[in-house]
Order: sequence, then structure tokens, then C-alpha cells
Amino acid sequence: MDQPDISARPRLITPSLFALSIFYGGMVCIAGVLGNKQVALGPLAVEAGIFAFLLLVVTSSAVAELHGPATAGRLVRVGFVPLLVSLVLSFIVYTLPASPEMIPANRDAIQLVLGSTWRIWLGGIVAYGVSQTLNVTIFAALKGKEGSKLLWLRAAIASMLSQVVDTLLFVTIAFYGAFPIGQLLVGQMIAKVTLSAVLVPPLIYVFVGLGRRLDRA
Repeated sequence: MDQPDISARPRLITPSLFALSIFYGGMVCIAGVLGNKQVALGPLAVEAGIFAFLLLVVTSSAVAELHGPATAGRLVRVGFVPLLVSLVLSFIVYTLPASPEMIPANRDAIQLVLGSTWRIWLGGIVAYGVSQTLNVTIFAALKGKEGSKLLWLRAAIASMLSQVVDTLLFVTIAFYGAFPIGQLLVGQMIAKVTLSAVLVPPLIYVFVGLGRRLDRA
């Protein structure tokens, strides 16, 4: 009996989707690590995880542009896998005893990084799921009205709105009741909206252009 010609079937995963998905998973994992440092950008103070989250936003928007919002939505949902696994591994490593040969300063620093409270973990998970889904939804809705035009504007608006929601959810879940969060919320929203307006427009063209080049090759 003849075997079906598998090579004749259409590919379900294009080179661009494969590459962008791998990159997306890496950014999901590193965002939480970078978020342990707050950086000063002129008058703005922002947690450094925003850079990875902006790359997540750009990546999901690029996937929505190249492969449709349904595929981008699945990418966001699959992103929970590396996120949750990285959190579990962080907890395991945190609870394991450190080697007596480890430099005390390094031991204390890594324990501080890995020992986030359950509220911070929960805030990160909820904020990721809601904000990334919202980004894809807004980006797709704007594309439905504008077609393929104004890619930079669609990506920037979706990013800015989703980052506002991300900040509201994360800060509220992680810190509400621990200290007054009003000033932190406003400062983080201003910083993230500004970074979205500056970084997302050029990056979306880079990611979409790279994706199209990979698929042509």
C-alpha cells in the first residue's frame, strides 16, 4: 500500500512562526528575572521587565499580522507553559539548600531574586494573560478597520492600552494593602506608555519584515 506523500502537505508551522514562537517563550521566562531591577530612564523609573514585555507585545502583534489573530491568541496561551514551569523551577531551586562553597553574597542575592511572594507570582501570571490577550485583540480589531495600513500605529495603540492594564493588574494584585500604590501605578503607567510609543513602532516593522523574509526564504 502506497504511503501518503507527507512532503506534499502544506506546512502548519512556517519558519517565521517557528522563530517568533521560540523567541516569545524566551521573553516570557526572562521577563520575571529582569523585573527584579528598577531602572532610571531620565525622570522615569520603571522595572526592567518592561523591555521583555514590550518584546512580547511586538512578537504577538507580528504573529497576528503574519498569521492572524487566532494563531497569535494560541501563542499567548501556550506562553503560559514556560511561564508556569519557570515559576515552579524557581520555587524548587529556592527551597533547595545552597552549597556551603557558594559565596554568601551570591547566595543571598539569588535567594532574594527567587523568593518572590505568592502575590507577585499571581500578579505576573494574571497580568501576562490579560494584557497579552488584550494586545492581540486590540491589534486585530484595528487591523479590521484599517486593513494592512498604519502597522506602526496599530501596534503602538495596542501596546499602550495593554501595558496600562498590565500595570493596573500586576501592581494591584502584588502590592495592594502592603503600601499606598497610587503613585507607583501612575509612574509605571506613564513609563510604559512612553516606552510603548517610542520602541514599538520601529520594532514591529523589524519583526514583521524579518518574518516575511524568513517565509520567502
